[in-house]
Amino acid sequence: MAFQITPEYIKALRQHLEDKNFSGLESLLLDLHAADVAEIAQSLDAEQAYALMQTLGPERFSDVIVYFDEERRGEILENYTGKEIAQVVLDNMDTDDAADLISELPEDKKREVLSNLEDLDLAKDLADLLTHAEGTAGALMATELVKVNENWTVLHCVREMRRQAEDVEVVHAVYVVDDNDVLLGSLSLKKLLTTSTRTPISEVFERKVRSVTSTTEDQEVARIMKKYDLFVIPVVDELGRLLGRITLDDVVDVIQEEADSNYQLMSGLSDEVTNDDGLFDMTRARLPWLLVGLLGGVLTSTVIARNESELILIPQIAFFMPLIAAMGGNVGVQSSAIVVQAIANSTLQKNLWTRLRRELGVGLFNGLICALVILLYSWGMGHGLLFATTVGGSLLAVILFASLFGTAIPWVLDHYGVDPALATGPFITTTNDVLGLSIYFAIANALL
Repeated sequence: MAFQITPEYIKALRQHLEDKNFSGLESLLLDLHAADVAEIAQSLDAEQAYALMQTLGPERFSDVIVYFDEERRGEILENYTGKEIAQVVLDNMDTDDAADLISELPEDKKREVLSNLEDLDLAKDLADLLTHAEGTAGALMATELVKVNENWTVLHCVREMRRQAEDVEVVHAVYVVDDNDVLLGSLSLKKLLTTSTRTPISEVFERKVRSVTSTTEDQEVARIMKKYDLFVIPVVDELGRLLGRITLDDVVDVIQEEADSNYQLMSGLSDEVTNDDGLFDMTRARLPWLLVGLLGGVLTSTVIARNESELILIPQIAFFMPLIAAMGGNVGVQSSAIVVQAIANSTLQKNLWTRLRRELGVGLFNGLICALVILLYSWGMGHGLLFATTVGGSLLAVILFASLFGTAIPWVLDHYGVDPALATGPFITTTNDVLGLSIYFAIANALL
């Protein structure tokens, strides 16, 4: 059962912190997972969170701080020197988590941390990890893993695995390499346990192993692991040498970050923002697409102004303007959302034209139904059959256009390296408003 934070629990915790009742705090936190402790600390103010973290031992501290958001982690770590971070915090972390933590520090403290690491191998590994570009497999991977040489026997392999496993928190896989550390395959624990101790590893390891390079984008890593149902995947360099491994929990973070980013883009936010960001950051993230909406409103007003004479002669046209604009925007957003999802799943490229035909077919079917409904409604309201046909035909044309536009634009943006999630936000809605009304007035001018 998942842990739930209650007001009573937080009240008791704060009282123990105020009274410096460490035994009481220990009893409250004893059986909690590190993620639960982090959630509790996130609900406290910075001073209380720091006091809470001070009561934890070094190993527990390292486990908990990994689950903090970047801002709260920074608030905690600013109370520690680089030497303290190096010798207390990082000593109990996997290299991928340690590298992430160091990358968030100011440059001067970052250098201080690296210079105070007593484990020179760890310092080298962290320095190497920090050279990888953000958003790549190299920046995501951990270097702790278990590897064996193809020339070893099963007995030698077991002995080495025992030695290496001391530095690995969880053994997800055993990788087989040659004398140059080139990845050759993986070793099944079942094979290891059921094979004679004198058997060479080269006779029993699995040669088919999926891997990624250190420069592979983290989103591509997530896609590969999802496609092949992998719990862990090895990372190699351009020569095929084994560098590290990426586990499923790392990929979950990537997927969550991508989902958050896409949601914000779809909502018209140009930069990633949080509830705690300042006024300037929030304004900078929101303003660009608000200006796009403003421009769209100006263009829409221009379209209406140019057709003012038509509105004076047939004022009933104005009755259906909001409907035409709204339906075009809704259909465009629906179509673009489906295409963005297909792009994210890498299923669009081979089915682009099929999807275009399908979306046009869906648009035609939905458009005919909606057009018939609005035609009957308009006619029933006494507007005349010709006018009702004009409104219905305009709605059909707008829905067809919005289906095509909503399908094509995300693909075009993706083709030119722009995040296609932009297409599902204010951009496509505003564009469909302008073009939808233009189509409506063009048909009205032609028929009425």
